[in-house]
Amino acid sequence: MKLKRMRSAGFTLVEIMIVVAIIGLLAAIAVPNFVKARNTAQSNACINNMRQIDSAVQQWALEKGKKDTDAVIAAEVAEYIKGNAIPKCPAGGDYDMPDTVLETVKCPNATAAGLHTLGPAAGP
Repeated sequence: MKLKRMRSAGFTLVEIMIVVAIIGLLAAIAVPNFVKARNTAQSNACINNMRQIDSAVQQWALEKGKKDTDAVIAAEVAEYIKGNAIPKCPAGGDYDMPDTVLETVKCPNATAAGLHTLGPAAGP
């Protein structure tokens, strides 16, 4: 007499452990890239905010007849920005408004690596 062995369909513990290990390896590779992408996006948004503030300062100075050495009044400059408010840095913190029209706005999260810094205006 021949005994039939019933084999139930499913995965073995080893197969499941291999799949979990592969998923963990992929996650370990992907997470640092997500963090880097988020930091780059925050830096780009910050630079665009600073450009917007700098443009508002220049427009304010032009319309009010200010000189390069005149003091900047943040409350008046805010009127030249959409929403009538100075934006905040996406990484956290308020921008340091320039003291004079000639100076540029600064971010509290600026680093030596050039992140969150408004470079010189690109010209021809």
